[in-house]
Amino acid sequence: MNLPNKLTVLRVLLIPFYAMFVLWYLPNHWVWALVVFAVASITDMLDGKIARSQNLVTTFGKFLDPLADKLLVMTSLICLCFERLIDPVAVIIILSREFMVTGLRLVVANEGVVVAAGIWGKLKTAFTMIALIAVMALQIFFPDKKGSPDLNWHSTVFLVNEALIWVSVVLTVISGAVYLKGYWKYIDSSK
Repeated sequence: MNLPNKLTVLRVLLIPFYAMFVLWYLPNHWVWALVVFAVASITDMLDGKIARSQNLVTTFGKFLDPLADKLLVMTSLICLCFERLIDPVAVIIILSREFMVTGLRLVVANEGVVVAAGIWGKLKTAFTMIALIAVMALQIFFPDKKGSPDLNWHSTVFLVNEALIWVSVVLTVISGAVYLKGYWKYIDSSK
């Protein structure tokens, strides 16, 4: 197994640890969750660059890399939604787009076509990662003050979280629409 594939496998192995740190209220759990998510995100960036620059692209990597990316992002969205830090409607929209694009890739693969990541998909992925990191960082710097009569801190943090996640939703919808428009001819049964 080459280095890029090892990094991809590492990313998959980090996902349960990320979920554990978010959902179990261990000391400094948000710090640990953020560290694990950041390391996993860095492996995402590195594995592709190393594979392309050193001509180490493999079928295993082509299969596991996008799966690992989706598992990491979906796990993070679901965990943060479970913690009531982001809007469940936003999460549903983002997850729906991911399933739609995955289905589209499967359909066009039968035609011998590869759906490459476009600029909107890359923007969506980058901003979603940044948004998820920011949501976790806000939990570190502005921790939940349970029982506090001052609820303004929570309202402000929640509004920032919502703004971040809804920008991700807008980019998600645009990128999904671009993919659908670009590859519609492969799924339009009237042709």
